[in-house]
Amino acid sequence: MEYGPMKVAGLGFKKDVTLASLREALLAAGGAEGLAAVATVSDKADAEALKQLACECGVPIRAVPADMLAGIDTPTQSKLVMEKFGAGSLAEAAALAAAGPRARLIATRAISQDRTATAAIAEGDGG
Repeated sequence: MEYGPMKVAGLGFKKDVTLASLREALLAAGGAEGLAAVATVSDKADAEALKQLACECGVPIRAVPADMLAGIDTPTQSKLVMEKFGAGSLAEAAALAAAGPRARLIATRAISQDRTATAAIAEGDGG
């Protein structure tokens, strides 16, 4: 049983993303301290760099089905992500979806310098 709020980092990234870029985006969003999980859209959940980051942080990966992301209102907007997933930010939507129905963003989308990774952090009850 979970007690208190849980933090989830949502991650969006390009196919050729590196562990360094994912780590950089996560640090820019606030870092791994206190995270309960990392989350991304289901079809990216098996990415090697993501698995390495989750292992490094000691947290599981939560795979969020693409249809759960559609329609989630996000503070930041990417035209490409909106066209593909129906949400303005994959990182923000994945974080919110994985953190539970009453989740709120505590860090909006941060982008790695090479622009291959984004991260956002939500806090929720995991419900």
